[in-house]
Amino acid sequence: MSPGQQPTIATENGRAARPVAVPSGAPLAVRGLTVSYGEKPAVFSVDATFPAESMSAIIGPNGAGKSTLLKASLGVIPRLSGDVYVFGQAIEKARERIAYVPQRASVDWDFPTTVMDVVQMGLYRRVGLLGRLSGRMAARARDCLDRVGMADFAHRQIGQLSGGQQQRVFLARALAQDADLYLLDEPFAGVDAATERAIIDVLKTLKAEGKAVVAVHHDLSTVRDYFDHVFLINVRRIAEGPVATAFTTGNLQATYGGRLAATHLDELSPTGGA
Repeated sequence: MSPGQQPTIATENGRAARPVAVPSGAPLAVRGLTVSYGEKPAVFSVDATFPAESMSAIIGPNGAGKSTLLKASLGVIPRLSGDVYVFGQAIEKARERIAYVPQRASVDWDFPTTVMDVVQMGLYRRVGLLGRLSGRMAARARDCLDRVGMADFAHRQIGQLSGGQQQRVFLARALAQDADLYLLDEPFAGVDAATERAIIDVLKTLKAEGKAVVAVHHDLSTVRDYFDHVFLINVRRIAEGPVATAFTTGNLQATYGGRLAATHLDELSPTGGA
């Protein structure tokens, strides 16, 4: 795509739709993203815009394409079509502004490395894989561990940690990158309550510092407490916007296809409506 050219989005019938504008200030904007596993699309022609200085949740049922959307945006898995922009630039030109925390289940925790080694991996972008970390950078890694309450575990092998501790270490690695956009794939999955509180406190601090946070999230009961913005997906985009206006009974019902009990929907979305 040439500089300044707007992406052309394919509609369901295969015809080209009108170009879709890309907000120049959006930390993450996705246009026409399609991903397929075999013949069945996992994500189909999705547009999404995640705002600056906000905490955004990607929510939907199992198999809806939440993690796929995040991974395809990053290029971790290939996309059939679509474009991804970070602060108005093609993602390929702005990767240094992104930090990514993968699902804990996708990591080889038996790899023989220490907690400090893992966190220092977040600094290699600055010095290169064969570069030497300065004392200042090592101090930064220790500070990041301290921010997540893991400074006392710096020399522990990562496989010896609990699930919650492992998640904190990977968050510390992301902090070491000093990014502008933090992408997290189910950061609260399988962690204890204390770790969840510690993680959300760090993420809210990042937001207060002017960073943007986008997280795949599965616990609907905490969406209102944790996030400002929500993106609802079930293969296709269902709705997006501020939690106060987009996290509604109608949108949840459309996203989950009637799989949530009416009483539960009312509890999650006290304002009701679509």
